[in-house]
Amino acid sequence: MKRDAVNGAQFTLGLDRQAMLDQQAALEQEIEARVAERAKADAWAWRFRLITVETIMMAALIVAAGLCLGKPVAQIIRAALLVGAACFASGLLLLGASAGAGLSWAAVAKRWRRWRS
Repeated sequence: MKRDAVNGAQFTLGLDRQAMLDQQAALEQEIEARVAERAKADAWAWRFRLITVETIMMAALIVAAGLCLGKPVAQIIRAALLVGAACFASGLLLLGASAGAGLSWAAVAKRWRRWRS
């Protein structure tokens, strides 16, 4: 039987094993990069939620302690707001410091790898 000529517009059946492995490795690297980026964003959001929950808990503890001690309501609210604001501000400062340290460490590691190669 005579085989028909291959049409140029026809897709080739890529059964080359090495090419398939290379494509698969490139796809896995792309997936890992996207997952890592999403994990970083999710980690920041969870840290922010944790700071918010801790702030609310600290303010609630101040309110509970003030009520148990029989302090005036205005004084309890003022103290709870001050403690909550201080807790939230310190949490955000720590969150920013950890993000800055992570970025600076990544820059140092990048320079180190460039210097070593």
